[in-house]
Amino acid sequence: MAGIQARSLDRLFHALSDPNRRGMVDQLARGPASVKELAEPQALALPSALKHLKVLEEGGLVRSQKSGRVRTYRLEAEALQRVEAWVAARKDALNHQFDRLEAYLAGAGAEAKEGGAE
Repeated sequence: MAGIQARSLDRLFHALSDPNRRGMVDQLARGPASVKELAEPQALALPSALKHLKVLEEGGLVRSQKSGRVRTYRLEAEALQRVEAWVAARKDALNHQFDRLEAYLAGAGAEAKEGGAE
């Protein structure tokens, strides 16, 4: 199970590693868009935009729906929640380490005061 989750995160972070794809994600955060609408602001040819969108789809960040000849992409909020949860877990672990360091330093300071009072 952990391996599957790790591969899923790997694909997600890989999808976010490219500035063109992050631009597409930013645009999709404002609402659904067609391939053409996503390619234009990035100055990408349609085949290049489709390759980027495929990576975003494989990463679980977007999903597409075809209606007639137009393929529309939507952002998958759940994918961003996975990133948020991953970051939050690392932040919690780091905060726990700082809490332990603070407790240790407080204890060391108290010992130093007691030792100096004798």
